[in-house]
Amino acid sequence: MSEQFSLFLSQLSETNATLDYFTDFEKIRKNVNRIAMKLNQLNYLIGKENLREAVYELYEENPKVFEVLDILIAVRKNKNAKTYNNKGEIVTLNSYFTSPQLVLEFIEETGLGELFRNKVVTNLVDYVFGIEVGLDTNARKNRGGDNMSKAVALIFDKAGVFYKKEVRNTTFPEILSLGADVKQFDFVIKTSKKTYLIETNYYNGGGSKLNETARAYSVLAPKINQYQGFEFVWITDGRGWLSAKNKLEEAYNIIQSVYNLTTLKDFIERIKSENVEGEW
Repeated sequence: MSEQFSLFLSQLSETNATLDYFTDFEKIRKNVNRIAMKLNQLNYLIGKENLREAVYELYEENPKVFEVLDILIAVRKNKNAKTYNNKGEIVTLNSYFTSPQLVLEFIEETGLGELFRNKVVTNLVDYVFGIEVGLDTNARKNRGGDNMSKAVALIFDKAGVFYKKEVRNTTFPEILSLGADVKQFDFVIKTSKKTYLIETNYYNGGGSKLNETARAYSVLAPKINQYQGFEFVWITDGRGWLSAKNKLEEAYNIIQSVYNLTTLKDFIERIKSENVEGEW
């Protein structure tokens, strides 16, 4: 491991999370509001001792309200979600919402029946809001990437560097090496000398995605750098890379310009010395 790469690893930050990273309440509110009317109708079942009678009554009134039962067991609407029924057959979750008898079977066998009878849950809108908060944790990895993009943009802004965000490679028809694939770069910066096509990401944790990213950019960079006046730049950070440092080192040695949030100032100094262009 080279001394330069060892320094790069030591500079990786522990987190880029801001408080709005943990839960996207606006998205959650929209998800709940989309089905709130049906959830309010399902509240009719809460506290009913005779659930069978209540289910049949509600089904006769509006069978569509039961289409949201899957979220009550923390399952997103998925036509392909499958389970074993009490006959040992593999069926879709959606199939349980096609008759009052099957709805009742779903409610009883998932354990929702006891929650309803004993009023463990008193309001399904509030209950689903809580479920959505829990499910939203799956989106945190994406928000980590979004936070990185925001952080880089703030640094560019503070340095007075003009850039464009989310620019497709089709903007540069002279780059033929990418074939028919359409690639969208997080940032593009032009100077009097070069056009820099920039990708950013941040990894808090490990996983196969890190190896895939390093491998993909190791292939992408030479395809772009072969064209005079263009250069690929990778800005990445996060301690997740410590679990994939071998693959990162390979990429680091292939890609001409790799920066983290600590060394990004070096890139800014470089492009400023080349006179960053304004609107283009």
